[in-house]
Amino acid sequence: MRVITGSARGMVLRTLDGDNTRPTTEKVKEAVFSAIQFEIEGRRVLDLFAGSGQMGIEALSRGAASAVFADRDKGAVKVIKENIEKTGFTENTNVVQMDYLAFLNMNTLVFDIVFLDPPYDTGMLEKALDRVGEYVAEGGVVICEHPYSSAMPEAYGSLKKYRDYKYGKTAVTIYRKD
Repeated sequence: MRVITGSARGMVLRTLDGDNTRPTTEKVKEAVFSAIQFEIEGRRVLDLFAGSGQMGIEALSRGAASAVFADRDKGAVKVIKENIEKTGFTENTNVVQMDYLAFLNMNTLVFDIVFLDPPYDTGMLEKALDRVGEYVAEGGVVICEHPYSSAMPEAYGSLKKYRDYKYGKTAVTIYRKD
């Protein structure tokens, strides 16, 4: 897995060993960033269920102002910190080892871009979407990766479905906050 473009272009990122995480494929990552390419510069990013941190790091490489990475797994947090150090983004990042709901319960920040890629078919995506809208800035986006077989609703509170994309068995749904 590598950073596609920007200041850290071409850097290879470490992934977590084992089957506990499912990294976003290069194809899906490239498509996601093509869809939001003009919305990244200077933005505040939340990478919830961060895994290796590749989505937040890609956003930073493309000019995002800051990123918060949250994952409950100790090993994932270690990998995220290593990848941030390697790419040189330590000054404008915060890495939190915490369950997603605990993070959302204590969070006071507002984000312009939120990446949600929880383990599939666990109900975590829906629970996160129920809560995350209150931390999204007006005009902000929430990008959800999920199995293609799960249809996503048209709205979650203040978040309205903008687009759906399909990449094999993976789907990406983008919500926007009006």
